Amino acid sequence: MMCSTSITSAFSTMGSSGYQQKVKDIVQGALFPEAGLDGGLGHAGGAGGLVVVRDIDLFSYCESCLLPFKVLCHVGYIPSGQRVVGLSKLSRVADVFAKRLQDPQRLADEVCRALHSSIKPAGVAVFLQCWHIQFPAMENQTISSKVDMQGWAQISVCSSSGVFENENSDAWGDFSTLLMLSGVKMERNFKQYSSQCWCPSKPLEALACNGHSSRISSKAGLGHPQPAMIAAVTSILCSLGEDPLRKELVGTPQRFVQWLMNFKRCNMEVMLNTFNNGKTSPCNFSLMHKKTGGDDHWDQNRIHSELNLPFWSQCEHHLLPFYGVVHIGFSYHEGAKTIERSILDSIVHFHGCKLQVQERLTRQIAETVASMFGGGVMVVVEANHICMISRGIEKVASSTATIAVIGRFSTDPSVKAMFLQAISNSRV
Repeated sequence: MMCSTSITSAFSTMGSSGYQQKVKDIVQGALFPEAGLDGGLGHAGGAGGLVVVRDIDLFSYCESCLLPFKVLCHVGYIPSGQRVVGLSKLSRVADVFAKRLQDPQRLADEVCRALHSSIKPAGVAVFLQCWHIQFPAMENQTISSKVDMQGWAQISVCSSSGVFENENSDAWGDFSTLLMLSGVKMERNFKQYSSQCWCPSKPLEALACNGHSSRISSKAGLGHPQPAMIAAVTSILCSLGEDPLRKELVGTPQRFVQWLMNFKRCNMEVMLNTFNNGKTSPCNFSLMHKKTGGDDHWDQNRIHSELNLPFWSQCEHHLLPFYGVVHIGFSYHEGAKTIERSILDSIVHFHGCKLQVQERLTRQIAETVASMFGGGVMVVVEANHICMISRGIEKVASSTATIAVIGRFSTDPSVKAMFLQAISNSRV
């Protein structure tokens, strides 16, 4: 497992720049005079005209477990005093508070208060859609078979000031309607929000601590966290200016270390024990079987594909998760054992459940499958890396694909093309 200095070094790159930024420095100099309607009925411009910036992509860090959560932020305000603020400043103010340890409701409240006090508008509305990585969900993965946000814990919160404080006001109605035009449905049942239910680590921790499931406790790594690692994470909180004794942060270092302990090395032989005992059955997914150039070689060596095997892993450079799907194509030697999808799932899980880089993960899966069959193997891994979207580069829509080929897949372009086409067809 990583030493405490490695944890401290990795966390120095965490998106925590918000602690060093002030809203006043961002907004100052970005307020511009803008006339409103003179007399008569109606409102527009710098007096009474609603301004909404939608779909601001953010990433923040959960104060309960230090894992990142994605935020889609929508901000609206009604100017007053015949002045408006530069539109980019709304996004930048939201980003300042996102790049701190946060809870969704507090994030919404802090953005709302900061904008209201700095812009002096008639009112501010903030609506956040938040997705939290599941914790730890390593044995029974609940993620989708797509590279998307399905399987993440989700919650929506809002905050308001001024004229938006009345939920039945025209201002709220206009705000929600403008969000709906971009496909965002704002439900108003926010009073049921509870920070205790937001972070997936809390229900899991409570279940284990109450003795309801020793199996969950063991798999989640809730047994004996490393004291040196906990101390290192606690020192990080102090270096950010946070108080580790603040009630929301009590237990946070332990929960983050529990997450990391899911990625310790395990025994490959134990993981493959079922296969080695011959308790397997034929592949469930479609085979690709084709004669080429009059050669009947493929009659004896069928090409199979298992697609969209989900995985989680943890980047060893930044200690941030990456997740996605694995596609495996492979050929059997005549007389070789057939294999269940569950065995390939186990191989993917084994190599993903440790500190990794995607290139190595792809190669290791290919080598393991090849060692079991002795035939050709091709592996394609598609993943989203939190380090690409929650740190400085902030490429929210980016994803990474890697390929490893062994044996016939490296020498026969038609077989490789056939497998890649099968991946493409699976998305229709």
